[in-house]
Amino acid sequence: MRDTHAVLLTMTTTHRPATDLGFLLHKHPEKAQSFPVAAGMAHVFYPTAREDECTAALLLDIDPIELVRGRYDRAFTLNQYVNDRPYAAGSMMAVALSSVFKTAMNGVLKSRPQLAGTAIPLKIHIPAVPSRGGPDLVVKLFEPLGWQVEAKTVPLDPQFPQWGQSPYIDLRLTGTHRLSEALRHLYVLLPVLDNAKHYWVTEEEITKLLRAGEGWLADHPSRELISQRYLKHRRGYVRLALSRLAEADESDEEELDNALDAPVVEEEPDRPVPLSLQRRESVVAVLKAAGAHRVLDLGCGGGALLRDLIKEPSFTEIVGVDVSARALEVAARRFERTPERVRNRLTLRQSALTYVDKSLAGYDAAVLMEVIEHLDEPRLPALERSVFGEARPGTVVVTTPNVEYNVRFPTLPVGKMRHSDHRFEWTRAQFRAWADSVAERYDYRVRYLPVGQDDPEVGPPTQLAVFEVSR
Repeated sequence: MRDTHAVLLTMTTTHRPATDLGFLLHKHPEKAQSFPVAAGMAHVFYPTAREDECTAALLLDIDPIELVRGRYDRAFTLNQYVNDRPYAAGSMMAVALSSVFKTAMNGVLKSRPQLAGTAIPLKIHIPAVPSRGGPDLVVKLFEPLGWQVEAKTVPLDPQFPQWGQSPYIDLRLTGTHRLSEALRHLYVLLPVLDNAKHYWVTEEEITKLLRAGEGWLADHPSRELISQRYLKHRRGYVRLALSRLAEADESDEEELDNALDAPVVEEEPDRPVPLSLQRRESVVAVLKAAGAHRVLDLGCGGGALLRDLIKEPSFTEIVGVDVSARALEVAARRFERTPERVRNRLTLRQSALTYVDKSLAGYDAAVLMEVIEHLDEPRLPALERSVFGEARPGTVVVTTPNVEYNVRFPTLPVGKMRHSDHRFEWTRAQFRAWADSVAERYDYRVRYLPVGQDDPEVGPPTQLAVFEVSR
């Protein structure tokens, strides 16, 4: 008889009827079911199944010998035989979740699609979660997603308190979420907490991360840490994942906004305003001051600025333009639940800014927010011609990073640009020289505004130029 070891996870809801949890998981509450998974068996059963409360349990029964015999840790090391895989909810539990609850994780419930899209009260309990970062990391990862977190460190041995605490957490999460969303949170963040995977990471893991992180990872303040740990610190993979996340949300500086301001000391409860938000607010303020009603967001990406523009009734027609069809799909999803009368003010259009698009002519204003630095400098004249020469809006707002400010980012290596896709980053003098030249050639006036803290030595983190057609 071979020894096995079990890892447990329970999910409880008080949604009425609570037994709807069985429909959502595609597992009947009256049946105990078992499924073969990597290096063991997964068992699903329901300790409680009442109208007012229902609990589903996933018991992962791991065979430690199969771990060695299988394809999971091929290197002949002691780690093959002495590890916490059979006892703690790490990457193996994540794989079991995706295997056993794959349909539920995808949010598919053909018989009751409205139920699949409903946020329900959930309590999740995992008695042993490896957290290489302690309780603070658990809170840092789950709280921004709307979970109330109770994370208690498990002592090494309650009978010998002098031995201290273990790296394991008794984790309880409470929140109201769609079940598919909750499962995807766990699928990504359990191996992130563990900071170790039991299998070799390939480029396919980038797709898995982005698929499971859709709708929440791009906005997570720790998305860089999540990407690094999920992809086992494979730098090329991490850069690619962050680049694709940037396409789906705002552009490059979003990742640095969280590091922009100095860490908040414990006695200071106020958090600094993210640079991305200050940037969008500055752009909207300029457009409103210009009296613009018909606005182009050129290089709109995943629609972060569009989301702010559509909140302003004075902008009666808004067009988001991007060369990436995928980015436009993400932008469109932002507005799926927007009232139709509001959504009718917005149009999304695929177009390359380096080619003349006659349909973009005649608008009151255009925005190039964090766009120009993604072009090779020899291609800038083509953009200038299509935007300032042919489309010729009354006002053009351009923002771009101020490279002089990069020394103020504590996590940015010296000499490194803010994003791997940047082709250049300009000093204030370089930006003004370019903008002055464009204004002169295309008969615009130009003025400059700082965005973010205007450092007396290196200037603001973002530089903004307002071009206005000469009258």
